[in-house]
Amino acid sequence: MMVKRSGICCVTIWWLLFSTTVLVQSSDLPREVDLLLTGGTVVTVDSLGRVISDGAVAIDGSVIVSVGSSAEVASGVNAIEIVDTSGQIVMPGLVNTHTHAPMVMYRGLADDLALMEWLEQYIFPAEAKTVTPEFVRVGTALAALEMIRSGTTTFVDSYYFEEVIAEVVAESGLRAVLGQAVIGFPSPDAAAPDEALTRAEAFIQAWRGHELINPAVAPHAMYTLDESALMAARNLALRYEVPILIHLAETENELNIAREQYGQTPTGYLESIGFLGPAVVAAHGVWVSEADIEILKRHGVGVSHNPESNMKLASGVAPVSRYLAAGVDLGLGTDGAASNNDLDMFEAMRFASLLHKLHERDSRAVSAKASLAMATIGGARGIGLGDEVGSLEPGKRADLVVVSMAAPRQTPLYDPVSHLVYTTRGDDVRMTIVHGRILMRDGHVLTLDETMILEEARQLAMKVSDAVH
Repeated sequence: MMVKRSGICCVTIWWLLFSTTVLVQSSDLPREVDLLLTGGTVVTVDSLGRVISDGAVAIDGSVIVSVGSSAEVASGVNAIEIVDTSGQIVMPGLVNTHTHAPMVMYRGLADDLALMEWLEQYIFPAEAKTVTPEFVRVGTALAALEMIRSGTTTFVDSYYFEEVIAEVVAESGLRAVLGQAVIGFPSPDAAAPDEALTRAEAFIQAWRGHELINPAVAPHAMYTLDESALMAARNLALRYEVPILIHLAETENELNIAREQYGQTPTGYLESIGFLGPAVVAAHGVWVSEADIEILKRHGVGVSHNPESNMKLASGVAPVSRYLAAGVDLGLGTDGAASNNDLDMFEAMRFASLLHKLHERDSRAVSAKASLAMATIGGARGIGLGDEVGSLEPGKRADLVVVSMAAPRQTPLYDPVSHLVYTTRGDDVRMTIVHGRILMRDGHVLTLDETMILEEARQLAMKVSDAVH
């Protein structure tokens, strides 16, 4: 018995030593990955702000597994596909924190107007006459095509028939936070707020847990909904633990309404009824006081700055430097293309920097680095996705874009971050990747039929024009 037991022990010890040796040797082998982007300048937007010349990003499935120098990353992986990004910048995909995607179909329909005139005399009537599920499908496809082409990988949307938007977005491969709109008068998909909330709940139930779609509730604003409707939207979001999307303090008129009706600012009013919290994403935030900024920070509200829409509608200038100094999670948005008139986030970055330098008469205000952060990690944090997207780091989702630096206006290149903000345009993007899936390669969109989408949009535009004129 002793000899037999001793023999078993010897065999066991030998096997353990052998297995350990194999494991050690295996751990030194290159990791198998799906995709390696190598040779370009990698702008990580990580906590160190690393910019890696001759850098590389390795992707396996939907996840970034390695970021570093080309030599360092290549030595640790064995890639199925290798893409040479020499002469290009590899960067996080852009996060557009406020859109109304189907409104690309109203691009240029009504320009050079103040917000309330634009809304009440043109946009709301146009929507009543033209918005249908088919309108939303075609408009969303056109918006998705534009965003993929211009480097946006995640966007936040609030509109009607949001279930149709979700279907198109999922097909396109983009990542999105999508909010079913709730407004205090008859809308294209609901006769009253209660009906809109019922639609919102059904939408949440249908799309919860999707790998790309994050459903949300989108009460329009404090001046278009009463307290009961606002709190019903808030409670619905809390019940399902989903985001709340709302327009906040966009215009001076909204500020005056809040003061006349409630004796408070729009922000103060929403706090007083218990609406605010970390799930809230507030678009615009232009007409806010120092106390309002402190309220938003205290409640963990994400804020979306929309410089182009605010300028075009003469809504005012958001206090971006004060938001940043207060530590508010601040992102950038384009707003809908009816008030911008495009979805190019590179343009939004450039205007975000230039507007505030001029407004504050300080050339150091809102630097290129700050603007790039707002368009990526800042926006991701503001919409609750900061742990997943917004920077190039191992463990995060593989949402990134490759930007060409070959154009004459891109030459010479001294500072990659400066170039991305002050020089680059959306049509410089050559590759767009979301969740590890290549949506555009060499400027060709792979997930959508561009020819068909453009033709459908042109046909629909004729119907819109006939309906509103």
